[in-house]
Amino acid sequence: MPLPEDYKELAEAFGGGVFSESVYFMGCGAGVSFDLPAQWRAGLSAARDGTYGSVSAAGPYDEYTPGGKGVVTWGSTEWADQYCWLIDAERPGHWPVLARSHDPGHWYRYDMSTAEFLHRVLADADFLPFGIARYDLGATFLPGSDGRPL
Repeated sequence: MPLPEDYKELAEAFGGGVFSESVYFMGCGAGVSFDLPAQWRAGLSAARDGTYGSVSAAGPYDEYTPGGKGVVTWGSTEWADQYCWLIDAERPGHWPVLARSHDPGHWYRYDMSTAEFLHRVLADADFLPFGIARYDLGATFLPGSDGRPL
């Protein structure tokens, strides 16, 4: 699965974990509880299972499959907000962020980098409906390991 360069830099710097006690960021690598490739493979496996028909948790978007078009989730919040990339094999290097709040159904599209989107979520109180700075949660990062915060 291709990944944006700025995401790779974030994942290298932070790994997976929780920002400001509420924003979950998926990292890469063995032993990381917030493992993006493992979560993607699980979502892809569930999508291919067919047990639930063609129902998609990311509807109207399907899970990204190599060579196709779909979403890969890279973050979420304790309020069930979901942050994804819309990946299209026909547009390599193009990584729009798709996000939806806990109210399922409406997706917001942002043509910005992963790092810019994450920064706005964490620091811009006016970045509605996703900005968490208005809750004054502080600027913290807690790395994750084996499914439990350290």
